[in-house]
Amino acid sequence: MNTKPTLTRSGSRSLDGSSSPEGHPGGDRYTAVEQYSLRRILGAWAATAVPMGVLLWLVAPWLSDRLAGPDPFIQALLICFAVGLVWQITLLLILLGREQGGLHASRIVDGLWLRAPKDPRSGRTGGKVWWWVLPFVVLSGVVNAGWIDPVGPLPRDLPKTLELARGRVEHYFHGNWSAFTLFAFVVLLAPIGEELFFRGLLLPRMRKVFGRADVVVNGALFGVYHLHQPWSIPASVIDGIVSQAYPTRRFQSIWIAIAAHTVPSFVIIGAVVPLVL
Repeated sequence: MNTKPTLTRSGSRSLDGSSSPEGHPGGDRYTAVEQYSLRRILGAWAATAVPMGVLLWLVAPWLSDRLAGPDPFIQALLICFAVGLVWQITLLLILLGREQGGLHASRIVDGLWLRAPKDPRSGRTGGKVWWWVLPFVVLSGVVNAGWIDPVGPLPRDLPKTLELARGRVEHYFHGNWSAFTLFAFVVLLAPIGEELFFRGLLLPRMRKVFGRADVVVNGALFGVYHLHQPWSIPASVIDGIVSQAYPTRRFQSIWIAIAAHTVPSFVIIGAVVPLVL
């Protein structure tokens, strides 16, 4: 019997040359992705981190001088954030489409680990495994409670601006539904887009280069991605490792990470709604 490892279509190896059918929820989901080289990992990171940094530090001040309204600088920041996030999603689709040979729904789901979490011990998929969302949401909340990161410059550090310069944001948001819509778009798209890119695209493709250290390196890359708000890097690194990258690899699904990363966004949006009203 030939036991020589063979290469599957996705670039994953199995000892007997077999692999789980693509999209099979109980199989090894690494078989649906291609492993990246170090150069490709760093290139993908730079392709999203650098544009976001340029937009927030260079373009936003320039744009604010050309806008009118109650607070042109906050408006410019939100616009630049939105542009950077849309580019991140576009880049994600370009990279995934090239790898998977198209953007068919099933290939997107498998290529980004958008299937229900799978228990690594029992092999159970979904069901009671979803309860693991709760501890990781709580853990993320503890990490992001404000005891790690320093206060960033206002109003760039918008959560702290809501707390420390409430009058300014009240002036900006009061009765301004268009501004609130843009704000909600950015605050919700940021965690979803970042999880799709860092945990859906990059993390599963980092195993060949980093092995078991892929979780730590992924969290570090995610933290340093925040060049556009460097005061949040320490908490982003810790949060990226323990409540986002780790559960993604353990359960071979990004849904727990998306939940942990997105719940705070609803809290922030809820805090802004009374200001609009």
